[in-house]
Amino acid sequence: MTAEPGGSPLEDFLADPASCTLDMASVVTRCAKALGLRHAVVYLADIQQRHLVPLTDVTASLPIDETLAGWCYRTQSLRVEESERDGMTVWFPLLDGAERLGVLAVHTHTLTAESLRQGRAMAALLAMMTTSKRAYKETFVRRTRTRAMHLPAEMLRAFLPPRTIGNPHVVSTAVLEPAYDLGGDAFDHALTTDTLHAVVLDAMGHNLLSGLTSAVALAACRNARRVDADLLSLVDGVDEALSQWLPDQFCTGILARLDFRGGVLQWVNCGHPAPLLIRDHRLIVDALSREADPPMGLRSLLRARDRQVHESRLQPGDRVLLYTDGVTEARTADGRLLGLERFADYVIRASATGEIAPETLRRLIHSLLDSQDSRLRDDATILMFEWQPSGPLPGAGLIG
Repeated sequence: MTAEPGGSPLEDFLADPASCTLDMASVVTRCAKALGLRHAVVYLADIQQRHLVPLTDVTASLPIDETLAGWCYRTQSLRVEESERDGMTVWFPLLDGAERLGVLAVHTHTLTAESLRQGRAMAALLAMMTTSKRAYKETFVRRTRTRAMHLPAEMLRAFLPPRTIGNPHVVSTAVLEPAYDLGGDAFDHALTTDTLHAVVLDAMGHNLLSGLTSAVALAACRNARRVDADLLSLVDGVDEALSQWLPDQFCTGILARLDFRGGVLQWVNCGHPAPLLIRDHRLIVDALSREADPPMGLRSLLRARDRQVHESRLQPGDRVLLYTDGVTEARTADGRLLGLERFADYVIRASATGEIAPETLRRLIHSLLDSQDSRLRDDATILMFEWQPSGPLPGAGLIG
């Protein structure tokens, strides 16, 4: 690598055409060397977010709930500890926007402002490279799975977006279990310049055809919203696609869009449990409960009327929960159904401690899995978005 006059080591590394074709392990090694760092290791979270798995076999996996590396992942904040050898280890979160990918361990002799700056730069670079490569690098997929995945789950997961997305105004995060044996549950979320789109689906059955139903519904949703269709047109697109290609299948779902400039939430409920609203650390009972329309794929049950678009204005800090009935019908460690109130109470208590939204859902889904010997009676999907505007809002305060 030939350094350009006046260029930083990282700039020189990025400017070298050979860097683009390196495998990830070589990138980490060369990037650390270019920055003058002693040693670095990338750890990625496994698919269920229980372990941090090294990209190579240089070291063992680390439990997320019991290690300093896991603390870095859980809180998205830097952590430092003494190294087993001389020097110290600095843990940096690997973040792709709002999505938690894993952590970067940097081993260094001394900790200085410059080494911290270099470590952060390296973590940012490796996070972008991980995101760009994991779509086609089988190594990433294999390292982050602990067992074989069933075919319906493999198909459905190929359609899912990142677990967490966000910007300064809104964050949306989701979890979906059982990770390796999905049936018909699915979620989707996406951002435009002023809108969050969020979808949770629950297809009839628990097999490959159920997964195909959800996959077709997701594709129809995306196809419609990418030509700026309104919610009614979007749901009509799903109805039409299922009627044409899977006439014996249907799915329930919530399709929502949030204007995060002013907090106006619109949604259509297609035979699904109503969204929950948490405000000021309280469940606002029935705040978003409306009469549900028939499931998608059963438009004939509408009796010649249009589906209903519901609307409500959120307040800053509000959290909205979309979920499938596999969540509320799950049983806790004492054998009781989780239910709506206990489900909401868990989220409320977590948010009161300042816990970030992705961590709240990670711990909640694990508590359900662990209380049932890691088995669920049905798919369990939760999508939660939080509206937290970062500046003056047009018309704020005019509507309660």
